[in-house]
Amino acid sequence: MKKLARFPVLTHFATPILKTADFDFDLPPELIAQRPTPQRDQSRLLVLHRRSAQIEHQRFPDLLEYLQPGDILVLNNSRVVPARLRGMNAHTGGQFEILLLEENAVNDWWVMLRPGKRARVGTQIVLRNHDSNRTNVNAIVREKNDEGHRRLRFSGTPNIANELENLGEVPLPPYIHRDSSASMESDRERYQTVFAQPAGSVAAPTAGLHFTESLLNEIRSRGTQICFLTLHVGLGTFAPVKTELIAAHKMHAERVEISAETAHLVNAAKQERRRVIAVGTTALRVLETFDSALIPGAGKTRIFIYPPHDFKTVDALLTNFHLPRSTLLMLTSAFAAPKETRGRDLILSAYAEAIREQYRFFSYGDAMLIL
Repeated sequence: MKKLARFPVLTHFATPILKTADFDFDLPPELIAQRPTPQRDQSRLLVLHRRSAQIEHQRFPDLLEYLQPGDILVLNNSRVVPARLRGMNAHTGGQFEILLLEENAVNDWWVMLRPGKRARVGTQIVLRNHDSNRTNVNAIVREKNDEGHRRLRFSGTPNIANELENLGEVPLPPYIHRDSSASMESDRERYQTVFAQPAGSVAAPTAGLHFTESLLNEIRSRGTQICFLTLHVGLGTFAPVKTELIAAHKMHAERVEISAETAHLVNAAKQERRRVIAVGTTALRVLETFDSALIPGAGKTRIFIYPPHDFKTVDALLTNFHLPRSTLLMLTSAFAAPKETRGRDLILSAYAEAIREQYRFFSYGDAMLIL
């Protein structure tokens, strides 16, 4: 697909009314889902009606009852890559954990490296395989940026990207705990949507994890159209907000691709005043990158959505429950009350209800439908 120069790279410059601390909440640790449900579509579904603030407690297959013929359901089909690597200092034997973030060129990557204090420029790292044995693949720390990320140059392989299936681990978020690489075997399937296609994400578009092929077919049979776009989830999605004022936070650019078919379906739906329903905050961010009609092509977005925000395309949002102080919580708060700031209270009230009802939170947790 040709690259279009018109594809925008946007950010949000709303008046800084709310602070990062305004999006904090207390979550009992036992509600952080450590494992997915036995079946993908058997999670719970909290339905929030924005105008009335009414909440309904459902199961995920009940999503069917909220869809209408003519709706467009938009999903992010990016595939998660095994982006977490293990290595050791070539001289001291000290252990490192590497999370690939952004490819600059073949074998040239920006990464998160732990422990960072031991990863000075010039440090040589030998990668280990799943059996913890040394491999012939090496890396050297070439640079450090202001955010503490390291730039690694890999050697011993024509392309480190081709080694990830053999050396890499599923990049589960730090709040999901596993005892060993072997205990993560089932995550290779479950931390991936059933419709995943182009590889490139270092975290799952988690709202899509609830869908099965049979549920997707049932949705189609009822007259809702399904289409896909791609946002390769990177640091822009999951980086924590460290600034006091929301407006001071800088989003990282993430790679996006929109097919001509998806652009046509969404644009037609908006012209005909049919609903566009985003599955996940990543799909919503792509759709809202455009002020008017979607443009097919490849590019990047760094759009940061927080209250107040005027939504141009998306009419309903299916999402998971998000971390405190996160850009994702800010986005859902904006969507709960477009053009206003009261969405924060609406979302935090819904979260409090979810906690009382023992919903499961975060990546492997339950879902929320905002109508």
